[in-house]
Amino acid sequence: MRIGVVLAAVTGLALAAYLVFYVGFGPVLAAIAAVGWGGFALLCLYGAALFAPLGTAWFVLIPARENPDLVTFVWGRAVRDCAGEILPFSQVGGMVIGARAAILRGLSGPLAFASTVVDITVEMVAEIAFVLGGLAILVTRVPPSAASGQLARALAMGLFAASLGAAAFVVLQRRSFSAIVRWMARVLPEAAGRAEAVQLSFAELYDAPSRLAGSLAIHLTCWLATALWAWFTVRLIGKPLSISSIVAIEAILYGIRSVAIFVPAAIGVQEAAYALLGPLFGLPAPAALALSLLKRARDIAIGVPILLAWQLAEGGHALKASRDTTRLVVDE
Repeated sequence: MRIGVVLAAVTGLALAAYLVFYVGFGPVLAAIAAVGWGGFALLCLYGAALFAPLGTAWFVLIPARENPDLVTFVWGRAVRDCAGEILPFSQVGGMVIGARAAILRGLSGPLAFASTVVDITVEMVAEIAFVLGGLAILVTRVPPSAASGQLARALAMGLFAASLGAAAFVVLQRRSFSAIVRWMARVLPEAAGRAEAVQLSFAELYDAPSRLAGSLAIHLTCWLATALWAWFTVRLIGKPLSISSIVAIEAILYGIRSVAIFVPAAIGVQEAAYALLGPLFGLPAPAALALSLLKRARDIAIGVPILLAWQLAEGGHALKASRDTTRLVVDE
């Protein structure tokens, strides 16, 4: 594991712990306890159910001639998110593992890689729209102050940069990958075939605007569903807020998290963002931190069994490959 990732994780964990004790461990714990085991079980069920539409957003990108299996993409998305949230590496590693999970269920490697990247790109565009909505609510609903003004300006600049980044990312996938294929044909000819297959998958995925639009619509719905989860959680805590305030908090939070993509699970970043955003919208800091910790507890409760199942699938695949190799050697 790279030392930078370890340092980021340790620093983030220390920041999260500091915030909890600075705000007050007792009030944060009381807010969590108010949810109760029954409430926490409902939060976990809701969180697990979100994998279905998220996987569907990936699924609808796939051409019908591939005869895609919806379960494959729901499972791959579940593994992607769980790995990114609870394993000790950045969210990029979770994306790779999610694609691998889909490959184990029969999806071709080039299509798994290309469709994962396109799905992430479409989700990024939907997130930009979601954060833009959060910015609009911040500007129109929160009383002007130095903190809200600075946050609004930072968000506006971040959205502009993210829009440029998303556009550049699409151009890279559509135009620049062909140059990479030509370079590999000269330098690594044995890998050029796989790279060309990925390029063809990119082209086919982007040449289907109706599938892209469908995926975008589902992703927008999923972003709103994450805000609804947070709205339900704060009601269980006993600090109900309007749905618009929760949408703004969650939208701005995920905008901040996207900047910290290389911090494992955005540890510390998420807690600091909640501690800042909550009071701006009328959510006390202890309740905001409780919301963050409940979200992490939900991720662990859902993620551990999913990742254990993925590891069993990986082990079974490796064992089968070993047996096939042994059988081949014996036959020869």
